[in-house]
Amino acid sequence: MKEFGSLSLWEGEVPQATGSGPVHEPRLTIHLPSPDNATGCGVLVAPGGGYRILASDHEGLQVAQAFNELGIAAFVLRYRVAPTYSSAISLLDGQRAIRILRYKSSEYGISRLGMLGFSAGGHLAANVGTDRWLVEGECIDPVDAMSARPDFLALCYAVTNGIVRGRKADEYTPTDTRVNAETPPTFLMHTHQDEIVPTEQSMIFYNALHRHRVPSEMHVFGSGEHGVGLASGDPDTNLWFSLLHNWIRRQGFLTSKQRVEVSGQVLINGHLPGHIWLTLEPMDRNAPSARVRIDPSSKGEFKIHKESGPVNGPHIATVRHISDKISQDAIGDYTLDREIVYSQKVALSADTRLNLQLTERNRC
Repeated sequence: MKEFGSLSLWEGEVPQATGSGPVHEPRLTIHLPSPDNATGCGVLVAPGGGYRILASDHEGLQVAQAFNELGIAAFVLRYRVAPTYSSAISLLDGQRAIRILRYKSSEYGISRLGMLGFSAGGHLAANVGTDRWLVEGECIDPVDAMSARPDFLALCYAVTNGIVRGRKADEYTPTDTRVNAETPPTFLMHTHQDEIVPTEQSMIFYNALHRHRVPSEMHVFGSGEHGVGLASGDPDTNLWFSLLHNWIRRQGFLTSKQRVEVSGQVLINGHLPGHIWLTLEPMDRNAPSARVRIDPSSKGEFKIHKESGPVNGPHIATVRHISDKISQDAIGDYTLDREIVYSQKVALSADTRLNLQLTERNRC
């Protein structure tokens, strides 16, 4: 079996350890992408197992390998579990893992760090993402001075509130009730057929995120029992990992470039268009895309705000003309034979005003 680098969360004595040996010694295995493919993003992966075991193959190693293929560094966490340790100790291990990765970020080439967890590992990720991140009292070592807040969360068929679930409420402490505006952006995945952790567990966390306007996205797949991991054998449910990759990219975590605000006007053949979409797709495959829908009342003018904007650099601007109706009515007449698509290369910077004068030669 291939050997991977590993890292103990503590050098020397492990806080609140009750013995020695692997189950008492939390560690990380380190999985780095090839340098020419690295994005500067890393993910701490917490396998599931009901806070009793760790499903470290299909919810750990294989997930890390999938991240590496995308240029994302991955670190699989071996955290302490019951019956020897409570989920409060698992939380201690999860927070320490985030801190030590931040402390060693230059060594691993990461500047943006998320946390992904499955099932109980998803509860651990939600717990880390909603707990206090400031260090109180004295630090054991310099690592403890680092922030334990992940930049983003990915919760896969996670338990988020044991009280609502009606099982093991003392282990699966409520996390949805701690969500606030500072909670990291979150991606959630669940399956409709999960009979061990109901889909409701993702929904209540998502609803809390939505109430506090935290950027979030949730996908519920029709097929798949509990514990599918990457769902590599299910050609439909396995799309979740690609959706996660797209979401991480769209949130801007795969690039160090800063987003910029873009405004301007779109004209088609010298005329103000009806309803159109403008999409700015970067030439850099790791940079986020940006888009805006423009209706006739704006006279072709648009603005994409910085928080959802593109980054500096070359882009393909695609305009999709979907209707020429100036004001909607109940008649339902068609105004176009079909959607019309135009594209043009553009260069964006912080001061860009983008005026697109599209003609038939730009038509796709």
